[in-house]
Amino acid sequence: MKIFGQIGRLKRDKITEYQSLHANVWKEVIQVIRACNIENYSIFIEDDLVFSYFEYTGCDYEKDMAFMEADKMTQKWWTYTKPCFEKCAFSAHSEFYHDMKQIFYLGKDKGK
Repeated sequence: MKIFGQIGRLKRDKITEYQSLHANVWKEVIQVIRACNIENYSIFIEDDLVFSYFEYTGCDYEKDMAFMEADKMTQKWWTYTKPCFEKCAFSAHSEFYHDMKQIFYLGKDKGK
């Protein structure tokens, strides 16, 4: 399993729209997320700052992300969500969300 934390910044005039979209995520988008081996996916918001957390449980992240990017319904979903974001300036590789570096993890203690 690989854990991801991502950060992004919303356009101030798009905060309410972004929250409304995620109050009713399309079932087809959820199905693709699950098919791409993403679990325990959460998105948090504070003002215009968005943080997401998810666990990737597959064995080929690039392949799964290519599958997601090729999905027509996900592409349509992104036509609504991506315009809500400011461009992310952390690196040349992150346009909307930036992958954060994990520095600590405390998992479940299965021995108790």
